[in-house]
Amino acid sequence: MEQRKTPPAGLSVKANMLWNSAGSITVLACQWLLTIVVVRLSGDYEAAGVLSLALAVYNIFAPISVYRMYVYQVSDVKRENTTGEYLTFRLVTTAIALTALIAYAAITCTPSALPAIILFALYRLSARIIEVLHGADQLNGRMDYIGKSMIAQGVLCFAEFCIVFALTQNLELAIGGMVVVTCLIGLLYDYPRARQFGPIRFGISRKKTHFLLLSCLPIVVAAVACNAAPSVPRQALAFLASDSALGIYTSVAAPVTIVQMGASYLYNPLLSIISADYAAGRKRKLLTTLAKISGGIALIGVVCALGFQLCGAWVLSLLFGPSIEPYTYLLMPAIASTIVCAYFWFLDNMLVALRSFRGSFVSNIGALVASLALSYPFISLWNMNGVSFTCIAAFAIGVLLGVIYLEKLIKEMEGNG
Repeated sequence: MEQRKTPPAGLSVKANMLWNSAGSITVLACQWLLTIVVVRLSGDYEAAGVLSLALAVYNIFAPISVYRMYVYQVSDVKRENTTGEYLTFRLVTTAIALTALIAYAAITCTPSALPAIILFALYRLSARIIEVLHGADQLNGRMDYIGKSMIAQGVLCFAEFCIVFALTQNLELAIGGMVVVTCLIGLLYDYPRARQFGPIRFGISRKKTHFLLLSCLPIVVAAVACNAAPSVPRQALAFLASDSALGIYTSVAAPVTIVQMGASYLYNPLLSIISADYAAGRKRKLLTTLAKISGGIALIGVVCALGFQLCGAWVLSLLFGPSIEPYTYLLMPAIASTIVCAYFWFLDNMLVALRSFRGSFVSNIGALVASLALSYPFISLWNMNGVSFTCIAAFAIGVLLGVIYLEKLIKEMEGNG
């Protein structure tokens, strides 16, 4: 009988954070560069607007595919479910998400944009399926695998897009190539490495499927609301103005997403540790970690705000050319909205990791209701800046609601000794 190989030893927390950050930053940089390349190669903002619309529509339905299972999986310190079960469940929810996305896009978007929207969804959803394998890597302390996978996805997909779009000027063909590249990375790199930690057997019982679907439904609805909150004003801008206006706003706002994503790189590797501390009643250690993360997010926001205040206009003109100069006034409101959104993301993931599904639901629904109520009047009043002002107000309300529920969790922890 063949002896099973010993799983590779886990890395230190510092090493895991560095690898995760390196991979995530690479993906973020490459996705941001796509917004530059599509403008530079096409010569106008129309293709950028279609790409931004595809992202906005995808963001609404991405939570249905993810079903908040990544946070659930990496905080599954008791190993309630296997990697194969998480993977099978992800395939089911991805099929549901894609079906809903196609129906929504067919109703709300122009027919000419549908192929790009659907292909872009396939590209991002394939990466979401790979994310389940990354969850197994994180649980076993090998986030270097995650970092290397994300670096490969970011660099290779960006290179493929540039080459194909430059040669063909066909946005759909370029996005389709990214789907193929992502799937190959998952099959040839991620799957073999995740199998080192145990066999991956596809399949999940009907009972577990129903349990996960029902128990996580509130936080999935919350996640849909979270993603819809910033997507609603962007779609409103495209409707009230044009795809070109949305392309301009997206081009200006794209660089400042480094604040939002940088914050997630700071706390994502610590979610498993935070969950373990909460479960063990280590209140002081938990509060210390929360304070450090909050301080880190604030520091990232301040540094980026100062940097963009000094160099933002020059950088945008360098990247997009003189045509972007009249719109650099959009930069500072976009930065403010991104900082508020980053902290809201942190609070929301904390609530999910600590299994406060009701807190996540209430705070996200509050943000969405505010977004729906404010998008049209704010955009009518402030035009493109109305998108940023809507997000600031909506996520500020979400933060206030999230803090209320987090404070309640900590008080209950104190009561339990």
